[in-house]
Amino acid sequence: MIDKLTLINTDNTYPYKNLAVEEYLTTHAAEGECILYLWQNRHTVVIGKNQNCWKECKVNFLEEDGGYLVRRLSGGGAVFHDMGNLNFTFMVRHQDYDVDRQLSVILRAVNLLGIQAEKTGRNDITAEGRKFSGNAFYRAGDCCYHHGTLLIDVNTADMSKYLNVDMRKLQSKGVDSVKSRVANLKEFRPDITVEMLRGALAQAFSEVYGLPYQTLTVDQLPEDEIADLTAKFESWEWKYGKRIPFTFEIDRRFEWGDLTIQLSVNEGMIKEVSVFSDSMDQDIADVLTSALTGIKMDAAAAAEAVRNALPAGSERDDIVNFIKENI
Repeated sequence: MIDKLTLINTDNTYPYKNLAVEEYLTTHAAEGECILYLWQNRHTVVIGKNQNCWKECKVNFLEEDGGYLVRRLSGGGAVFHDMGNLNFTFMVRHQDYDVDRQLSVILRAVNLLGIQAEKTGRNDITAEGRKFSGNAFYRAGDCCYHHGTLLIDVNTADMSKYLNVDMRKLQSKGVDSVKSRVANLKEFRPDITVEMLRGALAQAFSEVYGLPYQTLTVDQLPEDEIADLTAKFESWEWKYGKRIPFTFEIDRRFEWGDLTIQLSVNEGMIKEVSVFSDSMDQDIADVLTSALTGIKMDAAAAAEAVRNALPAGSERDDIVNFIKENI
């Protein structure tokens, strides 16, 4: 049961430090505590844990323009951040993790500012049918976070400039471009500011949980631990990931997300595997990589390995059939 609320606002806009703070807070949330972290990144593309950065983002354009490529811990798709965007993260232990309640804070906050909104699809919040917030989720043992974006006055031209959006994804949602699919909250309330939304979120946080909140600052966190985590998120290995020379590639768009599997095959055996996906399942790439590495390049063997590795459900069935049909 939640009996303690902690609110952290930061004016830091260096994205690697913000993700470091997010990870630290997630692993240090106490039992019965819910932490709400509000933060902004400057000129950043954030990709999901399992995504191929080169496919999702025009990396060279972004970095030539002084932007940052960031890989987060959670699954899901790529998003663009600038100073017209406010990010939120809820950190809580698994027994108190409640996405509906957490989303109620976001919905209540925008309602306080006179904007009607609703949750739609697997991870979006919309106003008048247009997305202003995408959400993603992470769990490590008993520690969980739920984070998302809030588009206030984001430069949608830059969003389109840097993101490579799969046309299959847009077509599945009945829209022609990323700009037509998303909306800034400024369109619904022209005088809205980041600070106004920070204040509304703080009020909603207290109202939804029925408790007062205490405040904490990033300066109160251990500097050395934050520095170590920042270095991890800054590293080439974390950001760009290992790319193998592949001899075989299959990909498909499913209702739950896209999936690309690259295989390096030698003497009929799968030697290395790369998996890219915007599935909300943060572990899907690791599970598939482990299941497929070292087995025969054979459809039946690969499908059986995946069936044994993934939990029962529609995603497992989709992937097993996909492998049967394409390997």
